[in-house]
Amino acid sequence: MSRQRVLVAALALAGLAIVALLVLLPRFSAARTLTGYVEGEPLYLAAPVSGQVERMLVARGQAVAAGQALFVVDPAQLAAQRDQAQAEVAAAEAQASDARKGLRPLELSVYDANIAAAEARARDAEADLRRVEPLVRRGIYAPARLDDARAAAQAARAQLAAARRQRDAATLGAREDQVRAADSRVAQARAALSGASARLQDLSPAAPVAARVEEVFFQAGEWAPANQPVVSLLPDDRIKLRFFVPEQALAAYRPGRTVRFSCDGCAHGLAARIVFVSPRPEFTPPVIYSREARDRLVYLVEAIPSARLSPGQPVDVEPLR
Repeated sequence: MSRQRVLVAALALAGLAIVALLVLLPRFSAARTLTGYVEGEPLYLAAPVSGQVERMLVARGQAVAAGQALFVVDPAQLAAQRDQAQAEVAAAEAQASDARKGLRPLELSVYDANIAAAEARARDAEADLRRVEPLVRRGIYAPARLDDARAAAQAARAQLAAARRQRDAATLGAREDQVRAADSRVAQARAALSGASARLQDLSPAAPVAARVEEVFFQAGEWAPANQPVVSLLPDDRIKLRFFVPEQALAAYRPGRTVRFSCDGCAHGLAARIVFVSPRPEFTPPVIYSREARDRLVYLVEAIPSARLSPGQPVDVEPLR
């Protein structure tokens, strides 16, 4: 065998040895650290309607407290809708109040005049009846004249009673059903006012939790489309460690357990609480797993750190036993 063939065979054997070493080494040696990074899940704040950004109240990188206003979109249009809703509430309340009242004194005086007229006619009819009755008994008038006088007196008394009842009814409010309908219109108008006020408040959203302003997408004077994020916030509790665990060690990682980690420029002794373990492996093609392929399976794990870190920062996590 020539020297060249011996050299080629030696190189081939060396290559096979290196490949075997790379494949078998993970099975016989445990990794000292797990590789990961810091990930942030921001909150995006937007306005429900399109409009010009009237004021920007925060800047990128600024820390904000829960309830702090972030920006204001031009409220002119929704303010007009709220004012209209307020006017409708006032009108509905006035109608409901009026439905519970009787007529005004000037209107009641008309009924009083009708009662006075009915009383006068009743007195005249009674007087006529008293004159006719003895004359009929003496035979001066026919009995039919007495019947006419009695009927006229009865009609006058009935008209007087009707006038008095009309006057009593005029002092009452509307019927019960009408009052309920008026109250329902008041409730409807108030609900519309609440909706208009809520939409107006949405034009100046507040920070839901304490956070740091990660990004400002629009500045004062710019036009912001409806539901387009204007500001993004990054709360502390939405900053997580994301690292990957080999398939052989996955059983040790469960939500609630604590892992220790380190990063460049960070304090010593940092820890994080595991909140999520992915049920699916990563970085492995969908083929039948051999034992060598299983050695390359990794699972994503997320944990909440005990200190605030910057998203994108690489970390080294101590493996659990």
